[in-house]
Amino acid sequence: MGRKRKQTEIAEAEAKKNDVAPERPKRTLFGWKIKNNDGEVIENGGEDDHTHVFRNKEKVLITCSRRINFRYRHLMLNVASLLPHSKRDNKVESKESKGATLNELVELKSCSSCLFFECRKHKDLYLWMAKCPNGPSVKFLVNAVHTMEELKLTGNHLKGSRPLLTFSANFEKDPHWKLLKELILQIFQIPKDHRKAKPFHDHVFAFSILDDHIWFRNYQITVPHNESTKMDRGGLDKMTLTEVGPRFCLNPIKIFGGSFGGPTLYENPFYVSPNQIRSLQKKQKAGKYVKKVKAKTKRRMHEMANAMERDELADMWKE
Repeated sequence: MGRKRKQTEIAEAEAKKNDVAPERPKRTLFGWKIKNNDGEVIENGGEDDHTHVFRNKEKVLITCSRRINFRYRHLMLNVASLLPHSKRDNKVESKESKGATLNELVELKSCSSCLFFECRKHKDLYLWMAKCPNGPSVKFLVNAVHTMEELKLTGNHLKGSRPLLTFSANFEKDPHWKLLKELILQIFQIPKDHRKAKPFHDHVFAFSILDDHIWFRNYQITVPHNESTKMDRGGLDKMTLTEVGPRFCLNPIKIFGGSFGGPTLYENPFYVSPNQIRSLQKKQKAGKYVKKVKAKTKRRMHEMANAMERDELADMWKE
C-alpha cells in the first residue's frame, strides 16, 4: 500500500488550486499600463522598470499595385529584404478606394505602417508611406531607381542586421521635413528585439535632402584588418563605407492628415507631374517638325521667285 499524504502536502495542493495568475498589464504605444495596490493606473515607459520591459512591435506591410513594372517590383523586393520586420501581401488594385482596402489589410496583418508602391501607365512609380489607421501619410514620386541586381556594387552586409539611420541637417529646417523624418524613422528603424533581426549594426541607411528631393543610399560598414592584427573596437578612423544598394530618389507630393487621404497638411509647390513633362516634350518635338516644314516651304518659294536664267551652252554637247 502507498504511504498516506501529510496534512502539509494537502494544504499546499489546495493552495495551488486556488492560486490565480496575476493580471497582465495592458500594453500601449508608450509603455505599459500598470495598476498599483490602490487600483490607480500608472503609465510606464519600461526604461526604469525591469519587470515589464517595453518592446517595439512596429511591423510594416509592403505591397504594390497591379500591372507594376519589373524594375519597380525588384525595387520593392530589395526594400522588403532590408526590413526584416516587414510583411508582404498580394497586389492591390490602385483605385480611389485603395485606402480602405489597404487599411483593412494592415489591420488583418497586425501591422502599424504601410509602404505601397503604386505604378501608373507602366512608367511612373509612386510610393505611399502611411501610419495606419489614423495617419499621417505621404505620397512620393520615385525617380532615379537603381536596384541591387543592376548596380552590382561591391558592398554586401548581413541580411537581417539592424541599420543605422542617418539624416542630413536639412531635415530640421521646416516642419514638413521634421514630420517626414519621424515617419521614416518609425518605418525604417528595425525593432531591437525582433525575432528575424540580428542584434548588431553593420550597415547605414542615409537619407539626404538635395533640390527638395530625398535621396536614399545604403552603405556597408567595412573594417579592414588581417588575421594576425585584429582591430580594436575603438579604431573608428579605419572604418569605411561601401555602397550596397538599392538607390532611389523620393519627391514629396502631398502630406495627408489621415491614412491614404484626409486633410492636406503640406503640398509641394515645385512638383510637376510626369504627364506634364511628357506633354511639354511632345510639344517641343512637334515644334521642331513644324519649323522644318516651314523652312522647306520658304526655300521653295524663294527658288520660284528667284529662278535662274537658262544657260546658252547647256545643250551644246547633247548633239
